[in-house]
Order: sequence, then structure tokens, then C-alpha cells
Amino acid sequence: MKQMKNQKERSKADETKTEFGQEHREEELFYGEWTDLTGADLLREPETLYAYKRQGEYTLEDYYALPDDRRVELIDGVFFDMEAPGVDHQTAAMQIVRQLDEYIDTQGGSCMPFVSPIDVQLDCDDRTMVEPDVVLLCDMKKNAGRCIYGAPDLVMEVLSPSTFRKDQTLKLSKYRNAGVREYWIIDLKREKVTVYDFEHQKHPAIYGMDVPIPVGIYDGKCEIRFDRYFARMKMLNQG
Repeated sequence: MKQMKNQKERSKADETKTEFGQEHREEELFYGEWTDLTGADLLREPETLYAYKRQGEYTLEDYYALPDDRRVELIDGVFFDMEAPGVDHQTAAMQIVRQLDEYIDTQGGSCMPFVSPIDVQLDCDDRTMVEPDVVLLCDMKKNAGRCIYGAPDLVMEVLSPSTFRKDQTLKLSKYRNAGVREYWIIDLKREKVTVYDFEHQKHPAIYGMDVPIPVGIYDGKCEIRFDRYFARMKMLNQG
């Protein structure tokens, strides 16, 4: 009987592997090249209790039960693995937050910028928890201590191979529907920034990184300059 039970458990685990490997098979266009992900960016825990849940069924209870060293996002009940950001990625995010903070301090503003990792319970439910690269929060009532509860005012994502498609499709839709006022997609490789002004329903604007980029929620009075980022990267690459 014990042997039959073990065989059934192995069978369930195999079915789960098939779910994650085939049902969620998708292709991603990254920098002009097609990459077959085969579910590689989805969380896979076939030997634990998570193996007996299907993608789309996970909740915040499962999210908080994961090991502290496991970086994931939970979107509509689906887990997505997140790679650790590279040096260029973090340098860009830190420089943006620094400039936002300088402007707010100078103007005596009440908003506050954050850099990843920071949890955002975007939909105020138990099925979505995202981790944007840069967040600007103006409504401090949304500060839940453990996370930001609800939509931030401004969200920025720095593209990487593992997030390229998700940032431009799934998260674009999620941020718009949740009430984010402005969304930036930052492409360091192409040196382009796409800005979505959801608040005014404007068409996305595309900027090169060789010009100051206006922050819409500050009516363009605050500008982000990427020359600081390039200066830091030049210094880092001299080693």
C-alpha cells in the first residue's frame, strides 16, 4: 500500500511538472531575438506543497510562505520568478530615485520614492503582489508598513531579459487598470524610455536617454537625466 501511495504522489508531481512546462509554455521577444522560455520565469516547486496548486491559484499566504531568498512576483494568482538585478539595472534605478528625492526635498513635496525591493499589493486583494524597480508614493495612507497597499502614483520598470515581455504587456495592463498615474519602461540597451501618462490618457511618449525626461505627475517641472547613470557606468567599467 505504501508503495502504491508513493507512486501516486510521484504521478501527481509529474503532472505538475507538465503543467508548468507545457501549459504555460510561451515565447518572448527580447531585443529582436525569440527566446523559448518553456515556463522558465514561472515559479517551480514540484517537491513541495506548492506543486499541488496550479498557476492561477496561489495567494498571498503562499507568497509569504516562500523562503526569504526567493524573489518572485505574484500576479493574478500566478508566480513569476525574478532574477537578481544587474549592476547597470540597479545603478539606473538608484540614480532615478536620487533625482526624484532631490526634487521633492527642494520643493518641499510630500511624495516619497522607493527602489526595489518593495512589495506593492497592487489590486488590494490576495492574488497580486508586484515588486516594481522604482515607485513614487504620494498617498501615505497606502503605506501598510509591510507593503504599499494599492496603486502608487508613479511606477518605473527597468527592462531585463527575464522581465521584458511581462513589463511591456501584463504589468502595463495591471498598472493602468489599478490606477497608476504614470508608468515608465526603461530600456537601457536601446537607451530609450517609454512613458505612459495614464492620468491624461495620452499616447505613450518615447525619449532617448540623451535628453532630460519630464515627470508628468509634476507637470514636467521635475526631469530625470540619464547622464548621471552613464557617468556612473563609465566609472564602474574603468575597473
